[in-house]
Amino acid sequence: MNSRDTFYINGKWVDPVSDETIPVQNPTTEEQLGTVPAGSAADVDAAVAAARDAFPAWSRTSVSDRADYLRRIRDGLAKRQDEFAETIATEMGCPLRIAGRIQAALPQTVVGGVADLIESYEFDSVAGTSIVAREPVGVVGAITPWNYPLHQITNKLAPALAAGCTFVLKPSEVSPFTAYLLFDVLDEAGLPDGVVNLATGYGTSVGEAIAGHRDIDAVSFTGSLRAGQRVAEVASRNITRVTLELGGKSANVILPDADLSAAVKVGVGNAFLNGGQTCTAWTRMLVSDAQYDDVLEMVASVAKGYAPGDPLDPKTKLGPMASAAQRDRIREFIGIAQSEGARVVTGGAEPPEGFERGYFVQPTVLADVHPDSTVAQQEIFGPVLSVIRYADEDEALAIANNSDYGLSGAVWSADQDRAIAFARNVRTGSIDINGGQYNPIAPFGGYKRSGIGREMGVAGLEEFLEMKAIQL
Repeated sequence: MNSRDTFYINGKWVDPVSDETIPVQNPTTEEQLGTVPAGSAADVDAAVAAARDAFPAWSRTSVSDRADYLRRIRDGLAKRQDEFAETIATEMGCPLRIAGRIQAALPQTVVGGVADLIESYEFDSVAGTSIVAREPVGVVGAITPWNYPLHQITNKLAPALAAGCTFVLKPSEVSPFTAYLLFDVLDEAGLPDGVVNLATGYGTSVGEAIAGHRDIDAVSFTGSLRAGQRVAEVASRNITRVTLELGGKSANVILPDADLSAAVKVGVGNAFLNGGQTCTAWTRMLVSDAQYDDVLEMVASVAKGYAPGDPLDPKTKLGPMASAAQRDRIREFIGIAQSEGARVVTGGAEPPEGFERGYFVQPTVLADVHPDSTVAQQEIFGPVLSVIRYADEDEALAIANNSDYGLSGAVWSADQDRAIAFARNVRTGSIDINGGQYNPIAPFGGYKRSGIGREMGVAGLEEFLEMKAIQL
């Protein structure tokens, strides 16, 4: 994988202000893949100025023209799907089978879906004697994470462009090459100069410069709770609108009448998807006392099918963690769980056998986890599943809601009405019933400390719109 040494600003690949670079590691081999520029506030100033200059003309383009541009982007993503999948597998360790099917494919659906959405969306409506006009918010600054390095960008980029906004991106420095590949696609799509802009760098420099920039009208951030708090703090100085998609500690509630085999198989798969490095991962499996021991046996059996391996091998289901820091953090959490009374059913903090190199972690199942313990409360972001027992449905609900987070979750029952009734009482932004499929046009976001605002669908589009009342 080749280094990239420029930024995309005002429709051109340009040199950064500084020659400082950031090394990008291969998490499988620990070798350096290449470098990207370490940007500065001055680079952000140039990107924001380009976006500000481009905004008036872009905001006045027709809906049909913006939809056409989005479909060009979608087609460009499709054309390079295999390249995106291999890049993501290589730079952040997602198994190729997942990188192709989800990481590289889902953004095409999202971008195309937003194009369809705006062609039927009412940007003007009537309220009594007033016209309510929905207008683009302005320049959008996006700060995105490493775990879904394409999907998390397109979730913000597509609705922002659809709304008529211009865009400045800081991708994660852990997996930046995917963003460069995306900007190759954007350049080929022929967007007007300044509409999309890219600057790589660290959060403390480029990220803070975006969040605190007076000429940015809205900031959309996805990442950790701590970083989101900092983004909100810096943006508040200018009263800048923020959308925050933060952490999760989702509960997978298996009610006694559920199909245990399906609930366990899907539940383990969800918890270990992308190496567990998914904000919506169902990391707490709640099981009734009567079924607890049987479910533990089933969980352990399924978990053993997630043996670590080379992410470029099509048979691998669990690759390395994205970084050494992430690997070490996960292993530390497993040790803390044991010190607090949890029992390792399978896996553990030790390195997987045969993986002396690479940022690998054993797929781990923990039993006898107390609902208030560290591992049940804090987001681990790795292949670690906590199995928690409950006495009755009321206790299951109390445990499910016993979290600072409220992003996702699941409920399983043979009685769909019973499951829906339970789901309505779980304080979370989304929840699946009996393995319900992901819906890319449904609103996505969290309650409590899982964030502010929504992505996807109409709600995601409206994060980038202002409302103006025109009185007649």
